[in-house]
Order: sequence, then C-alpha cells, then structure tokens
Amino acid sequence: MSTQTVRGADGTRLRAWSNDGDGAPVLLCNGLGTPPEAWPRITARDSGYRVVTWYQRGLGGSDRPADRSRVRVEDHTEDARAVLDAFDMPSATVIGWSLGVNVAFELALEDRDRVDGVLAVAGVPGGSYSSLFAPYGVPRRLRAPVGRVGSRVLPLVGPLLPLVVATLPPVHDLWSPAAMRGPASEAAHPGVLRAVLHEFARHDWNWYRHLVLALAEHAPLDVTGVRCPVTFVAGRYDSLVDVRDVRNAAQAVPGARLREVQGTHFLPLQYPGVMLEELRRLSPPVS
Repeated sequence: MSTQTVRGADGTRLRAWSNDGDGAPVLLCNGLGTPPEAWPRITARDSGYRVVTWYQRGLGGSDRPADRSRVRVEDHTEDARAVLDAFDMPSATVIGWSLGVNVAFELALEDRDRVDGVLAVAGVPGGSYSSLFAPYGVPRRLRAPVGRVGSRVLPLVGPLLPLVVATLPPVHDLWSPAAMRGPASEAAHPGVLRAVLHEFARHDWNWYRHLVLALAEHAPLDVTGVRCPVTFVAGRYDSLVDVRDVRNAAQAVPGARLREVQGTHFLPLQYPGVMLEELRRLSPPVS
C-alpha cells in the first residue's frame, strides 16, 4: 500500500492511499476515521481492483482545514474529487460506508460522468441523524437531538463507545442464533478488528465530535436522479442506520439493488466476502 499527499479544493492537505493494485478503478469513501484495514478483501493488492481513498480532514494524518467549518459532507465530496484527480482516475466505482454513503451520492448526483456505480454500505444518502438508534426504539423526532447530546461523550470514552454501540445488536437479540451468525462473526477477523481499534484510539476525539456534528447538517438527498448502477447493503442490527431508511432509499434510486444481512454497522469487518461479491456484481474485475 502506498500513500501520497493530496490537496483539497481549499488547500487542505489530505493523506491519501492506494492498494497499488491493477484492475478496475475504485474510490473508497470510508467511514469516519476508519483505516483501510477495515476492508480486508477489497483493499488487498490482488483483489482485481485499483482502490484509492483518503483520511478525512484532521484524521489519520490528514490536516485540519484552516477554516474549521470546512468539514461538511460537501467538503468531503470535494476531497473525493481531488483524490480521483490525484490518482488520474477520470471515473470509478464508488464504495461508501456510513458517512461515505453521503459523499458517494453527492458525487453521483453532481458528477455523473465520474461515478460508474455506487456500493452503499450501512448508510443513507443524507439525513443520517434521523436514522440513529432505531433498534433501541428511539422515536424518529428524538433521534437527531439524542445524537447531538450523545456526541458529547465522545471525547471521554474515545473509540470504545462508538465501536461497542455500532457492533452489537439490541439487547433482546444479543444471544439469538441470527445475532451469533451475524455480529459475532467479526470475531473471525481479530487481526482486522485490532487494526481498526488501534487507529480509532489515536484520534483526537474532540475533533472527531466536530466532524460528527457536521454530518448532522447534511439533509436527505433526492436520489431519483441517480443513473448509475447502485447496490445498498444494510445490516439488520445496525444501531446507527435504520434499515427501513435504507430500504426506502433503495426504492427511490431507479434500478437499485438491496441486500440485507444479519450484521451491524461494521459490515465490512463482519462480511468482507459479501463486500467483494457485491463490488464484483457492480464492476467485474479486470482479468
């Protein structure tokens, strides 16, 4: 894997990387502060894809913007364009995870010629805060306020709370056979999980909270104008994204495909084979 510095539209220095693979181009719009190790099958050099991505502003070696307000989804989308340009990719299949789903759809709506397809994993195209905590019975009208209040604990608990909340099913399903086959399956990838935890532990959690709060301002997108092939993958135990919202988004995108699995928000860790399988359906690897 190789890294390089990319300049955002406002001059912010971003730490970008490539798997140095050969094959069809893929732009990974990753989860907030998540390292490439979270996608063990897709980012492997021999995956059949040339995968590029970057760390969001102020995380993983990327600089914070001079203007602290330049951390909206629209700013991350500008960074996605800059990464495509830096790696000489006129177009690519775009994978989005969590926050990255917002970015992927912004790009697909604004630059249709640059997006060959979208694989949207555990995320919705805008309005993310209204999707929070659905398995725990939080009414929709309260989800955004609860999410903003809950973000205050991030500087105190560091990586533990978001990872625990995002990777466990609701308590009443915790020991069900489905849960053990789904969320518990990430135990099959302990090395990957350790790498992700190590990366999360290094974040400045006050800054991370700043980025999380900016996501709350991203309104739901009208995705009826998306014309590229789209696949949504949703986890039925996802506490951060209401699976019903993913279903509605899949119905709104013309011709979109939806796959639901017995997983949580960390589907790339739990189902790396499914991630690669769905990418290959959208964009067959170059032989």
